[in-house]
This record gives sequence, structure tokens and C-alpha cells, in this order.
Amino acid sequence: MNPRHGTLTPMAAPSPLSLAIPGAAGDTATALGQWLQHLAAERGLSPKTLEAYGRDARGFIAFLAEHLGGAVTLGALESLQPRDLRAFMARRRADGLDSRSIARALAAVRSFARFLEREGRGRMAAFAAVRTPKTGRRLPRPLAVAAARAVASAEIREHEDQPAWVLARDTAVLALLYGSGLRISEALGLSQKDAPRPGGDGQITVLGKGGKTRQVPVIARVVAEIDRYRGLCPWTLGPDDPLFVGVKGGPLSPRIIQLAMAHLRGALGLPETATPHALRHSFATHLLGRGGDLRSIQELLGHASLSTTQIYTEVDTAALLRIYESAHPRA
Repeated sequence: MNPRHGTLTPMAAPSPLSLAIPGAAGDTATALGQWLQHLAAERGLSPKTLEAYGRDARGFIAFLAEHLGGAVTLGALESLQPRDLRAFMARRRADGLDSRSIARALAAVRSFARFLEREGRGRMAAFAAVRTPKTGRRLPRPLAVAAARAVASAEIREHEDQPAWVLARDTAVLALLYGSGLRISEALGLSQKDAPRPGGDGQITVLGKGGKTRQVPVIARVVAEIDRYRGLCPWTLGPDDPLFVGVKGGPLSPRIIQLAMAHLRGALGLPETATPHALRHSFATHLLGRGGDLRSIQELLGHASLSTTQIYTEVDTAALLRIYESAHPRA
């Protein structure tokens, strides 16, 4: 089986209540499971986010068991002092975690503490008394224009040992990510009836974060790639079926596109930061570099806040500074 064809089947996540929690007393282990189930049911967090929250919370409990010298009960959590939280953060830093990872772990355990308070299981004052580590704003890492064009082109892949329709499918997805600035979940969430057609109005309706829809233009080159894929696809699909499908005709896993991008990184000599999501960053950065205004780019990306889009001005400025430093005779 070639996993890049689209035949991967994601493993089912274990029930939060079934997870082993080293160092936790029975009441704490049960509460942790209930908290994770609450996050899944009430807040609708993704499986990956739930996994990260659970991992951080279990790491915190394991640390406390060693730090306090015994199984961690809910009473022990209520009795924690700010210095105990600082000790946890110091341990994480000694383990090699950066400020961003430590801040995420602290956010997870604070979420658990707030859940306990809402459930009437104690007042967790120490969790609010510790400052979150400062994290430098991480700038997006867009591809250069030539690299983004190469990724979104079929030419680099035409000699691969894969079915022609699979190559066409992957090319169409990557072209759509760069050509319209979509998130990979948005592209793979499109149905057959959403597909742009040659001679159409050149727009698609995208379902973004929070269930919000937006109209996104699709350039003729991308429309042609999607139409080519649809013509080669061996499956007969109805209007409500996924636009992009795996080899068995079901929804296409994002992992398949990630693997395709990893292959292209090697073929084109691109850095590890060249991911499918980097194509979305490239879309925004290249538009801004060609004179696009922030409000329009905000609408195209589906950002709720302009401040989120403004980070691309920092990327553009950083690129200009690098050019200045490498080219100016007095730099």
C-alpha cells in the first residue's frame, strides 16, 4: 500500500477515561477524564488539541507526584502554591521546552483547574497567580514565489510512479491552497457541487473556522487543475460527495497531502517549514508584496480580526530587511 494514494485510516482516539495517568489518585484521574470529555463535547476541540491538552495535564500530574512525594489528590491540587507551579515550569524548561510549549502546558492545567472550580471541587487559586511565560510572536514562514509556483505545478511530479489521477488530485489541492489561501481543512471540506468550473464565475464558497462561510476567488490556472483532476478521477461522485477523494472514493485525509508536500520538499530542496499551511502563508505574503491591502487579505483568509492578518506585514518587512542587509554596500 502506498500511503500517499489516500488509503491511510486514522486510528481511533482512546476514551479520555481509559487513559492511564501516572501519579494521580482516583479522584484526580476521574476528574481529568471528565474534563477531557467536557472539552470534546462542550467546546468541540479537535482530537489533536485534546491529545495535547491531555498530554500536558498528565505531565503536570506526574511532576506533582514526584514534587509532592505521593499520589496527587484533588485536595493536593487545591493546596498548591504559586511556587509549585513555578517549579513545574522550571522543570519543563530544564527538559528543553521553549516558552511557547511551557505556555501551552500552563494553559492546559489552568483549563483543568477552572473546570474543577466550576464543578465545585475546590478553589484552585495558585493557577491564576502565576504569570504565563512571554513568547515571541512566531512569524509565518512563506515560500519564495518561485518555490510556491513549483509546488503548485504538475510538472515536477509527472514522472512519479503513481496513478495519473492521484498526481492530478494532489496538484489540484496544493494549487488551491496557494492560489486561494485556503486552510487544508477548508480545501478538503469542499464537495463536488462546490467545485469551480471552467467558464464559471471564478469563485467558491468556503466553510471556515467557527462555521463561517466566505467567498473566495479561484484563478483560471487552479480551476483548470481541479477540472483536470475531476476528469481523471475514476469514481462516480454525487454533488454532496467530497471534491477530493482517496483511492477508495472516500474523504481524503490531510495526511496524504502532507506526505505529498514532504516529497516535494525533497525534490525541490525546500526547508522543513514548507508545509501545506505554508502555502496559505505564501498566498497572503505574496499578495501583500504585490500591493494587496490588509482588509482584502483579511477577508480572503477568513480572519476574524485584522490583527491576525497584520502579522504578514511583519513578514514582508523582515524580508525587505534581509534583502537590505545582503545587498546594501554599507550593511
